Amino acid sequence: MSNKTMTITLKTFYGFESVLADELIEMGFSDPKILNRAVQIKGAWKDVYYLNIHVRCAITVLVEIASFDIRKEKDLYDQASKIRWTNWFDVDKTFAVKGAVYSDLFRHSRYPFLLVKDAIVDSFRKQSGDRPNVNTSTPQVAFDVYIDRHRVTVSLNTSGAPLFHRGYRQSTGVAPLNEVVAAGLLRMSGWDKKSTLIDPFCGSGTFLIEAALMAADLPPTIERRHFALKNFANFDADLWDELQDSAKKRVTGLPCKIFGSDRSAEMVTKTRRNLRGLPIGRFVETQVQGFEEARYDEEDGWMICNPPYGERMGDDINELYERLGNWMKSELPGFKCWILSSNKEAFKFVGLKPDQKHKVFNGDLECSFRSYVMFAGSRKEHLTEINN
Repeated sequence: MSNKTMTITLKTFYGFESVLADELIEMGFSDPKILNRAVQIKGAWKDVYYLNIHVRCAITVLVEIASFDIRKEKDLYDQASKIRWTNWFDVDKTFAVKGAVYSDLFRHSRYPFLLVKDAIVDSFRKQSGDRPNVNTSTPQVAFDVYIDRHRVTVSLNTSGAPLFHRGYRQSTGVAPLNEVVAAGLLRMSGWDKKSTLIDPFCGSGTFLIEAALMAADLPPTIERRHFALKNFANFDADLWDELQDSAKKRVTGLPCKIFGSDRSAEMVTKTRRNLRGLPIGRFVETQVQGFEEARYDEEDGWMICNPPYGERMGDDINELYERLGNWMKSELPGFKCWILSSNKEAFKFVGLKPDQKHKVFNGDLECSFRSYVMFAGSRKEHLTEINN
């Protein structure tokens, strides 16, 4: 496999670009370029393999294979026809062309993908007399076409299914937190992977599992088996196996305490089911209880939660957030508390001034991720203590 330096683009969700860039720097990649919902770096195929196994805050890892300018619709087909598609996959593999178009050259946003699809099919026909089949839902090989006015970038999607398909989810609730979002929020919170972490609205356990995998330094995709890069003509099975074998698989404990609770016995059962098959499963403590029943011996730590955004099971949502704020003040002195919610009105009832606010998205919902630093005594006493 070639060690040639390539342009690698890692897609992420809005608001997590800087978080992903920091993660890449920690991994040893220099000068990450922050884009809109993406971060770009330089690297070789070994890096691409490594990223698919280890990166936590990216949705997809793309490898650029061509970039060119166009002036009219036909130019896209002509330029795409120059790409040696047979170098990337075999005729027996299914493929799809997807992406994003920001250009007034095309009257229909999906038409560029049809042009590239035709270029791929015609290229195979000319070289082998046969053509690969298109599968738009579950392709074995996917190409990403990004058009910004006159500039076209064609990339290989090396991940296939989004990387938030970790492989560990056995059970979920009605609206489970996305795994990449959870990992990004944990990093955004500044959690040091050593301090106690609690989630009093654990749902099906996404925060708990992502935190435990981070603390144990286990790959986020430890249970995932399918990656599109395995379908490429240049797939290096030996290199892939080498990187998989070198990844940490087992742990004898965690460097911190991680607790999760929920008043719903059904949700805690789902959390335990999701934890059961993971190496970190037995080190995460879970309990069926409402947040106001929870008591902790730790003097400090992190609380991170994703409480209901609207009425649930008879709750008055504003009252719920007021009770949450009171509980944080009385039971979590010394903790750094973080709340994710799309309900800006309900945030007012927490009764505390946030130290930080971050605009993020949970699915299609615009949310705010807010921190509250708790301390014993009055805020004035706390500030005086810091200044002295």
